[in-house]
Amino acid sequence: MKTTPALVLRGLLAAAGLAVLGYGIHGLLTMERATHPLQAARWLIGGILIHDLVAVPVTAVVGLLLTRLVRAPYRAVVQGALLVSAAVALASLPLWRGYGGSPDNPTVNPLPYGRNLAIVLGAVWAGAAALIAVRAARARRRLGSAPDTS
Repeated sequence: MKTTPALVLRGLLAAAGLAVLGYGIHGLLTMERATHPLQAARWLIGGILIHDLVAVPVTAVVGLLLTRLVRAPYRAVVQGALLVSAAVALASLPLWRGYGGSPDNPTVNPLPYGRNLAIVLGAVWAGAAALIAVRAARARRRLGSAPDTS
């Protein structure tokens, strides 16, 4: 088997990734007061279970519904908008749910995060709607410019 530069690079990147992973695990296990390994393990196992028992089935059902409800030229746009919406909502969950805030210190979470999330999601779906409209107009134009064979 011939060694190519891409294969060498892939091996070096894999080795670097494993080294960083090992360093992180070492830090997790040796700095127990700061990292709380048992709590970290509980979060890791909980995350895996939520992913496998909730996120994957929901994604599969939504994907199945999209194939039934949304026509092929527009399905990718809707899928992309759903993906961005879910990622933004999940990443901002602690903020719009108010986690980490304190009633006696309003500067901890000073912004209306729920409203701001709604604005971002509105912009995402407005962009998706505009893209769908452009695709529909192009498809209509293509159909209208097709030569008449009758």
